[in-house]
Amino acid sequence: MSANAFVDNAKVMAKGQVTIPKDVRAVLGVASGDRISFIVEGNTVRIVNSAVYAMQMLQSEMAGEAARTGLASDDDVMALVKELRSEDENA
Repeated sequence: MSANAFVDNAKVMAKGQVTIPKDVRAVLGVASGDRISFIVEGNTVRIVNSAVYAMQMLQSEMAGEAARTGLASDDDVMALVKELRSEDENA
């Protein structure tokens, strides 16, 4: 187990509900009303903040897209944004 890892326990209630311990909620950055995702890999389950997980998935899917489209610098990206905005204004 890594140095920043810890173990916490919770009881599964009759309807399958579990209260996520406060320390775990803090690590995940979740509060009342937030959504979490359960990632099942074999017999292991990871609980992650859904918003963070969605952003990580988007970033991994988009990795390398800028280079493939010829956007090599921040200036290239800004030029593309200006071009697209100009097209929207003229439409």
